[in-house]
Amino acid sequence: MTKRSPFKYFKTSPEIIRLAVMLYVRFPLSLRNVEDILHERGVDLSHETVRFWWHRFGPMFANEIRKRRIEGMKSSHWKWHLDEVFVKVNGERHYLWRAVDHEGEVLESFVTKTRDKKAALKFLKKAMRKHGRPEIIVTDRLRSYGAALKEIGAAKRQETGRWLNNRAENSHLPFRRRERAMPRFRRM
Repeated sequence: MTKRSPFKYFKTSPEIIRLAVMLYVRFPLSLRNVEDILHERGVDLSHETVRFWWHRFGPMFANEIRKRRIEGMKSSHWKWHLDEVFVKVNGERHYLWRAVDHEGEVLESFVTKTRDKKAALKFLKKAMRKHGRPEIIVTDRLRSYGAALKEIGAAKRQETGRWLNNRAENSHLPFRRRERAMPRFRRM
């Protein structure tokens, strides 16, 4: 069975729909600004049409971009930074494990209830299955990483140091900022 085109019942070409949605999403433009830009290019449509297209096709375009980005990240075998941070989920302490590549892009996230060798091994296997084996793995001094890396045969690839893992630590900052803002909404 072939996949139906999502643009099947639209008179406008898919290229124009994609252009309108991407102009609205990618640049800080209002719906009326996108309408004006397209009008200058000879495409006559309403700002409500752009809003409808954004609502209808925006998630589809976002999935395509995400897939392309993941394909590009599969070649990110150079250096990974691994780190874990505790988070509270429904009042219980859990651990959020993250793998960040050398450019700061989050490759993999994983939540566990424990911070031991078994959890580190599961996280590493999941990340390596999806993105391949890195040449260098930078971690903090948590012994779970060393034990898990030794078990999968990558102990010689591990680097630990005082400030080497700052890239992974900085990837937690947006999450922490959001976490601090949320209790304010609960108190009101």
